[in-house]
Amino acid sequence: MSQLCVVMAQVNPLVGDIEGNTRMVVATSHRAVAEHGADVVVFPELMLSGYPPEDLLLRESIGPRIERALATLRAELPEAWVLVGYPRPGAGGLRNVAGLFHGERLVAEYAKMELPNYQVFDEKRYFVPGDSACVVEIGGFRVGLSVCEDIWHAGPSERAVAAGAELLLNINASPYHAGKHHDRLAVVAERALEGGVAVVYANMVGGQDELVFDGGSIAVDAAGRLAARAPHFEEGLYPVRVLRGADGSVGLDGSIAPEPEYHALVYSALVSGVRDYVLKNRFRGVVLGLSGGIDSALTLAIAVDALGAERVEAVMMPFRYTAAMSIEDAEAEAQALGVRFSVMSIEPMYEAFMSALAGEFAGSSLDTTEQNLQARCRGVVLMAISNKKGLLVLTTGNKSEMAVGYSTLYGDMAGGFDVLKDVPKTLVFELARHRNARSAVIPERVIIRPPSAELAPDQKDEDNLPPYAVLDQILERYVERDMSANAIVADGFDAQTVARVIRLVDLNEYKRRQAPVGVRVTQKAFGRDRRYPITSGWKPGD
Repeated sequence: MSQLCVVMAQVNPLVGDIEGNTRMVVATSHRAVAEHGADVVVFPELMLSGYPPEDLLLRESIGPRIERALATLRAELPEAWVLVGYPRPGAGGLRNVAGLFHGERLVAEYAKMELPNYQVFDEKRYFVPGDSACVVEIGGFRVGLSVCEDIWHAGPSERAVAAGAELLLNINASPYHAGKHHDRLAVVAERALEGGVAVVYANMVGGQDELVFDGGSIAVDAAGRLAARAPHFEEGLYPVRVLRGADGSVGLDGSIAPEPEYHALVYSALVSGVRDYVLKNRFRGVVLGLSGGIDSALTLAIAVDALGAERVEAVMMPFRYTAAMSIEDAEAEAQALGVRFSVMSIEPMYEAFMSALAGEFAGSSLDTTEQNLQARCRGVVLMAISNKKGLLVLTTGNKSEMAVGYSTLYGDMAGGFDVLKDVPKTLVFELARHRNARSAVIPERVIIRPPSAELAPDQKDEDNLPPYAVLDQILERYVERDMSANAIVADGFDAQTVARVIRLVDLNEYKRRQAPVGVRVTQKAFGRDRRYPITSGWKPGD
């Protein structure tokens, strides 16, 4: 009986490091052969350049660099079939290619047909589409090649099947958002059923700026049944046996990792995003302001889980409005997680600023200016520590706050990476509970007390904002689903509240343009996912 061992190489390349990624392909391929007896090793989309390489693809040197990488692969790969993605200059323009190697030979190249240009994708900016199927015989099996978005459309698979394919190898750089793994499985199963063809879908893992790739590589048989699934957010080699049945049909056999739980996946995405942003950018570690509130508490837990306590520093910066319980809870969490913790009052700094500004402020009453000044004192402290120690400042603003501008430019927004930027406040609470289920590191009263910026006496977030349970539902409709004000009201929300929230979202685009990047976990995040003008006369009603 004919059979192949196909190994899905779920790996974490570094964008732009073509030499390093090439070495990873060589080393991983040899491991796959030695550890699993691999006949075929499948790497992710644009493996050699990393994904997304963005305007690095416009550099004139991209072609020569890729040529050198291909020469290295031809010289150093084992005697196995290796499928790897890379950008390939050629007549008519750059193509997103899957190259199939066998020992010293580059046997075939397939150019991606379907180029995504929505959400976070800009592939039509860089690539021209291919127009031909590619089917190669490997060990008695007719194997079709495809790249990522191709599997989301019927055409490329139909062409491969028409050319004789009975097994599709689909290489991917499919970024995570909540629920994405269900969508992938449904689409891959649909393609398998349509063509009566088995599909091996290999995905990338790791963080790249705001994107995070979750792996979760899968194999689906010709009947649309899941035959193998790699774990999410874990690098590794995951073998799938391709078998020829007595009736000539192609079957698959592999291990199926457990179905991931929603909160566990989101939390893993945040941890992965922080870890790779810090390590790939070679920061020594991170520092953050630990306020005693839930956002900074969750951020600290994520940072420690990503980097280890020895690379995390937390600073409590109290002011006259800071509650004693906030200081106590911040210290308790820092001790529970084992991080370096210090308390540094901003009172002297604030008073020095107020003294210097006394002439400018003469005759005016207290307002949000003084509140923002407190936040900016904290920002200065954290950025000074960052500069002196080479630590990345993690900001702690959540998606709900970023949406409505409940944040201070050059204050709590000052930093390099916002861990919770795409996490709504209601989900912050859920993730805190999820993390505490593993070990109780976030004090209970941090979770249950009403959220407050503590910039004024007895201040609470809901003095200035709708309840988060309401706010997040409106934001999800307006920001992520692009619903109009009228449509949101028709869903049962108060018209005045909807108008106020939408106005705040639109007014604060200028703040978000200056905000740090953060991990994308929803279907539409602020940044490369959602791009709106700052200056606009658009009326949001319809």
